[in-house]
Amino acid sequence: MRKNIDENTINSFSDEWSRYSQLDLPTTEAQKIFDEYFSIFPWEDLPKNASGFDMGCGSGRWAKLVIPKVGHLHCIDPSFALDVARTALISEANVSFHSASADEMPLPIASQDFGYSLGVLHHVPDSASALRACVAMLKEGAPFLLYLYYAFDNRSSLYRLTWRFSDLLRRAICMLPSKPKYLVTDVIAALIYYPLARFSMMAEIMGLEVRSIPLSYYRGHSFYTMRTDSRDRFGTPLEKRFTMQEITDMMQDAGLENVRFSDQAPYWCAVGTKR
Repeated sequence: MRKNIDENTINSFSDEWSRYSQLDLPTTEAQKIFDEYFSIFPWEDLPKNASGFDMGCGSGRWAKLVIPKVGHLHCIDPSFALDVARTALISEANVSFHSASADEMPLPIASQDFGYSLGVLHHVPDSASALRACVAMLKEGAPFLLYLYYAFDNRSSLYRLTWRFSDLLRRAICMLPSKPKYLVTDVIAALIYYPLARFSMMAEIMGLEVRSIPLSYYRGHSFYTMRTDSRDRFGTPLEKRFTMQEITDMMQDAGLENVRFSDQAPYWCAVGTKR
């Protein structure tokens, strides 16, 4: 039995990425979201023909945009989403696929020039252990980009209270069978995500500050992305959240230094280098 994975969460992501493969996501939007996550990644520091890994690659949506920039990319995922990634990246020659969890370390220790894990390690039982395994595969001085759900430590008490209510919904929705789960999360996307996102868009056009509006992040995104993220947010059994300080401590304890954070959504994106 694989260690440090939650089987219900693995099955949930297998189901999610089979339905939302991201093949229907407009290219311009995919690039915009990619740029948001990778805004602090030091591409210029990578060696020529760098080899790296995508831990928890899912459908391969990030890998598709990373592959043209590097020499080789290892896509790693313990779920059946790896098959979706294989299909999405079938025309790419410089990619390998590994059915494994982070703790299984499918690549040799100190062998990789870079790595990243976006929206993954907050879904495993022991996030710190998974991060240490990721860092162990990096060469000295190699960068690692990490995105973990934030604990709303830069938000108001009212904002955090709103999240607590939504988390109660998640705990119920994530236990539903697949079809009802998609129905409910689609309804949430249509009745909550979309109206708040479009309200935020109109408020921004009027020159108002929209950062405090829940789901304002989606004001420039498509309904496809809202549906995907609603399913991800409310349909996943295991979810953890971290403050900026907790992430900093965890990255440093894993062997990363020069940790720095993006000051824009999504929160929190951080990068550090292997010491």
